[in-house]
Amino acid sequence: MIQRSAIVPHGMEFIRDDIGYAPGVLSGNTLYIAGQIGRNAKRQLVEEKRQQFIQCFENMKAVLHTAKMDFADVVEITSYHTDMRDLPLYMEVRNLYFAGCLPAWTAIGAASLCGTAGYFLEVKAIAVKSS
Repeated sequence: MIQRSAIVPHGMEFIRDDIGYAPGVLSGNTLYIAGQIGRNAKRQLVEEKRQQFIQCFENMKAVLHTAKMDFADVVEITSYHTDMRDLPLYMEVRNLYFAGCLPAWTAIGAASLCGTAGYFLEVKAIAVKSS
């Protein structure tokens, strides 16, 4: 049996309790971060696009910090975009968090996210904790 632990930052308990999954799962020294969206701590969609992108990465940062990791530990990202023309904005925001330590990256176009209008981005990641 694989040993693993759920990573649930303070304020994200509703994801585990109401929706039924963990924002992150730590297995050994590898952290799998579920898709993070631009929803704030009050569970509200951040409507302005750039701020929504920032919120995605702030949510990811909360998962990383709960696992005692940071963005330098992230080795792979997959981003889902409702409009691929947003890639320059996405890269600008991403680079605020990954200064000097860019991970592997795959960008995927998606017709919709969360089944709700207004979400522009979802980002999932894999991080590896250094020994």
